[in-house]
Amino acid sequence: MQEATREAYRENKDLVLLSPTGSGKTLAFLLPLVQSLKAEVQGVQAVVLVPSRELALQIETVFKSMGTLFKAMSCYGGRPAMEEHRTMKGINPSVIIGTPGRMNDHLRKENFNANTVTTLVIDEFDKCLEFGFHDEMAEVIGQLPSLQKRILLSATDAEEIPQFAGVGDDSPLIKLDFLDPEALAPRLRLHKVLSPEKDKLETLYKLLCTLGHHSTLVFCNYRESVERVTEYLQTKKFPCDMFHGGMEQPDRERALYKFRNGSCAVLISTDLAARGLDIPGIENVVHYHLPVNEEAYTHRNGRTARWEADGNSYIILHAEERIPEYIPEDIAAFEFPEVLPKPAKPRWATLYIGKGKKDKLNKIDIVGFLYKKGGMAREDVGQVDVKEHYAFVAVRRSKMKQLLTLIRGEKIKGMKTIIEEAK
Repeated sequence: MQEATREAYRENKDLVLLSPTGSGKTLAFLLPLVQSLKAEVQGVQAVVLVPSRELALQIETVFKSMGTLFKAMSCYGGRPAMEEHRTMKGINPSVIIGTPGRMNDHLRKENFNANTVTTLVIDEFDKCLEFGFHDEMAEVIGQLPSLQKRILLSATDAEEIPQFAGVGDDSPLIKLDFLDPEALAPRLRLHKVLSPEKDKLETLYKLLCTLGHHSTLVFCNYRESVERVTEYLQTKKFPCDMFHGGMEQPDRERALYKFRNGSCAVLISTDLAARGLDIPGIENVVHYHLPVNEEAYTHRNGRTARWEADGNSYIILHAEERIPEYIPEDIAAFEFPEVLPKPAKPRWATLYIGKGKKDKLNKIDIVGFLYKKGGMAREDVGQVDVKEHYAFVAVRRSKMKQLLTLIRGEKIKGMKTIIEEAK
């Protein structure tokens, strides 16, 4: 898929790429995009539009990990636009990755020169081009007068591409379709979970207890439902976290980080988590609510059984609900064990450190500090993620209390700061 994309990119044509979740679409477009950037051009050469902040940050991270001479930055709501404008002026990015609303904000204020932008990428284009994004998308594209190439990517096919996207208008269109529904089937096991009550909370609790400490993503259709389910599980002493678009950005980042590093095995989310997020190793997807359509079902299930891995998809149904026609009817009913296991505690916990990159703190500093001052061994420290102003570290849960005792009052790299378990 990546090789075919690279070949197609060389042609002077617009490109539509359809490929399953987790198949490497981000690198598929970034590799040829980087090769097409011109060092002599001062200004933004490519704009990448995405439907969520998390996807913007993820693409920015992948771009930076490629170690090219070119700069990239992400733009999204939930943080000051002025701060982003200062970053633009400071690093002079060749690529800007952003959500449609925030991109329009910068374009209207002429915070960067739109005339140098020759390439437009729309990732998860079927979502970006949904009704809610139409006007914003049309406005962004209308403010990019020098576009020569448009690239659209998705894990599901859209029935039609709106005219304002301009794909295939001035030049022929290449469509690469790597969607093969049969390819995922052997690796994704479907389960039907019957709920005796219309309110499925107790059934979900029993299912999650049965699944133990395995990484599980639970999908609800509404933000209020996400909060209600999370609150219910937490009153039952079940460790979980929530994720939806109405949360503050730091809270969203913290929830995702704890889910990624294994210190929170269960994440309750809206369909916001169904797209673009790179979270390896998710073993189970649970449809607490039936998906709104086939595309949502496909994207949700795409969170598991990625690459060569196996995965499970659980559909919770009460007596009055019927399985939609796009889901096979002959799914075996899941049977609960006679004795329900107690809620499993995650093997990892997350440590918060109140200093980050801006304080010249890096991963080596943190790991050295935990080994030397905290008495931790290599197998006790997991994923380390250093942000601009703070850092997260996965540490073995059984060692957390001892660690906090040993490092109380200690300075990290000569700096006094807050070090505590992230809640």
